[in-house]
Amino acid sequence: MSSHQVLTLSCPDRTGIVHAVAGAVLAAGGNIVESHQYGDASTGRFFMRVEVAPSGSAVTPVELGAALRLAFAPVAGGFGMDWQLQAADHRTRTLVLVSLGGHCLADLLFRARSGTLPVDVPAVVGNHDDLRGIAEFYGVPFHHVPVGPRTRDAAETRLLELVKEHDVELVVLARYMQVLSDATCRELSGRVINIHHSFLPSFKGARPYHQAHDRGVKLIGATAHYVTPDLDEGPIIEQDVVRVDHAMTPAALAAAGRDVEAQVLARAVRWHAEHRVLLNGHRTVVFR
Repeated sequence: MSSHQVLTLSCPDRTGIVHAVAGAVLAAGGNIVESHQYGDASTGRFFMRVEVAPSGSAVTPVELGAALRLAFAPVAGGFGMDWQLQAADHRTRTLVLVSLGGHCLADLLFRARSGTLPVDVPAVVGNHDDLRGIAEFYGVPFHHVPVGPRTRDAAETRLLELVKEHDVELVVLARYMQVLSDATCRELSGRVINIHHSFLPSFKGARPYHQAHDRGVKLIGATAHYVTPDLDEGPIIEQDVVRVDHAMTPAALAAAGRDVEAQVLARAVRWHAEHRVLLNGHRTVVFR
């Protein structure tokens, strides 16, 4: 995959798109090795993800990327496409934000270290200092940036500084229990992923698993979504659930919840890093 390129696009749906894309890939000396497409009848939009390999030894990875950009530009212009081209082996530079719960952080760092998650984590930011040890265990710098009524603006300014300093492409709120300002959400639009339990809006606030236990729930789950100024209402990337029963204590529910949160967040981050998630208004198209 080190020589492959990933092309993603969306545009108004019409005939001839796939033919035009395939023709541009052929003209660039490429060969399509994976292709997904979806036409949304409700919005009239067309979405596509194509993975392209060199068609022969005469085309190098660098030449393929340049040739694809050159060949695809007139196609994109003719169809009014929003499009991106990335090397398939690119590792997304990801800043992780945390508070007190370390399960998602530990899972992400382990997956990144083991190579199962295509991201590099240059830094972890915590509004508490409690999870410094997890970051340092994996050799990742930890920045303690407290957030309070008087320091909120300064904290977000520091966050955006770290995004620029580390050339960050994605920010992950790994159980970061602070609300980002509307301005920060807009500046990082489409580049921030959050994870939370799927009890919302029924069990808001503190101790949601205790609230769920009191109500005798039979399913618990998690939702990963892009962050927008509308709290917890951004486009959903991934969700999952696990069954629970009356014999489970609140602590057991919380443990099961931590597991599903970590798994859902990891899948969402991986799909984003692999350019499998395309925004479709307030929804997403996910080519798994």
